[in-house]
Amino acid sequence: MEMVEGNQTSNKYLILMPEKASILEIFLIPFTSDIESKEFLDAFEVKEKILERKGIIFLSMIVRKFFGIMSDRMLSAGSKIEKWINLLSSDESLAKLIANYFRDNLVMPNPESARFTSIIGSVDTRVELANNIKPGDKRYFPALSALASKLAYENKAFIKATVQDRWKMEFVDLGTDGIDFWNEYQQRGSTQGFMLHDKTMNNNMIIVSFRGTEPFHPDSWSTDFDISFYKFHKGMGYVHSGFMKALGLQIGDTWPKIIKEDNNNNNHKLAYYTIRDKLKTIFKTNTRAKFILTGHSLGAALAVLFPAVLALHNEDTLLERLEAVYTFGQPRVGNEKFGNFMMEKFRQFDVKYYRFVYNNDIIPRVPFDNSTFMYKHFGTCIYYNSAYEGKIVEEAPEENCSLSSLITTRVDGVWELTRSFVLPYTFGEDYKESCLLKVLRVTGILVPEFVNHGTQDYINALQLGNDDIFDCVSSSCI
Repeated sequence: MEMVEGNQTSNKYLILMPEKASILEIFLIPFTSDIESKEFLDAFEVKEKILERKGIIFLSMIVRKFFGIMSDRMLSAGSKIEKWINLLSSDESLAKLIANYFRDNLVMPNPESARFTSIIGSVDTRVELANNIKPGDKRYFPALSALASKLAYENKAFIKATVQDRWKMEFVDLGTDGIDFWNEYQQRGSTQGFMLHDKTMNNNMIIVSFRGTEPFHPDSWSTDFDISFYKFHKGMGYVHSGFMKALGLQIGDTWPKIIKEDNNNNNHKLAYYTIRDKLKTIFKTNTRAKFILTGHSLGAALAVLFPAVLALHNEDTLLERLEAVYTFGQPRVGNEKFGNFMMEKFRQFDVKYYRFVYNNDIIPRVPFDNSTFMYKHFGTCIYYNSAYEGKIVEEAPEENCSLSSLITTRVDGVWELTRSFVLPYTFGEDYKESCLLKVLRVTGILVPEFVNHGTQDYINALQLGNDDIFDCVSSSCI
């Protein structure tokens, strides 16, 4: 792609490239004295104490190497599991499915059909808001954003049918193949997102939702474990490189304001540029519309970084139309200086930023907030416990996953399993949990930190939690 205007290039960075290292080289990292000379590491103007944290560098490299090696196997396994889950949940009787299997006459579901659901969608089949949440309700847009964050895990046909037929809203076609966006560094369409326009009642709101980390998607997991970072100018601070790459960062670690696609890359749509340009097109003819950014997990990171790149490019007219950023299970995306930079922009343009954290979810607590890598959260954190009681806090409890939490989190896991049987009797059939989710609740007794990351509890928290939380301003409610 040809870069033509307003180029923003990183002036400080640490880049780890496991694809350029052998497994032996990675295992030797803790014992390497001249790590900065290795081909798999590229650093410029980086503090020496960061390069000395070889244990963290080793863990990031070996995990990402594993996902690189297992990429094809994970994708294949995930595809097969999803197809079988959809097959078993189809209208066909089990006896007929077994008969067709032995007759070699079994027709597998089409992953691109409007009836096919991802593993995320199979765990929690809900696609509609609770009956007590209507347009105008203070919880309406946060709760709708939570649903949109879950919906982003589905295929384009499913998303379009849900938005148009169930939600009675406009699905905004971004002109991409499916809902995939290109990652220049991974050389594949590994970023996903969609856009809708809510015109119900008196609303005129566009919601942009980014997909999070899929259970069997190695590229997404690799992005989560990438501790590399960039610094683009002196006021912005350090930013997580993996998330920037997923959003559309160009080769050469640059963020040109405008790019011109050459003939070879006409189908390679980049998330940031495609969504930004579509918003500009809509706002030219709709002077009242505003927009919300949202996402879960990796998608949450992309949602909060999107306005960061807008600010980098001085896209003030778009930032003026940004109503809110709602993130669910968001990892840390930058250092304290980056957080201060973003909060100043949000105050300047009157943007609401709510970062929702459910109970013991591990992802909002990584990358670890330590003195070396200095990843810090910022903004309003709305924390929900396992009773879906919400409160505004500076940071979620057990922010760095202490040893003392090993017992308390597993007690929570037992309660959450019990709660899965109680919810439908207390709040109605909409809260009846699937068999697949109940199985996950059992595993949650052993690894509650990961099960708590699921979208289902964020949706429950927004729909069942105390709505007075949205009357608060973070500075006065902590």
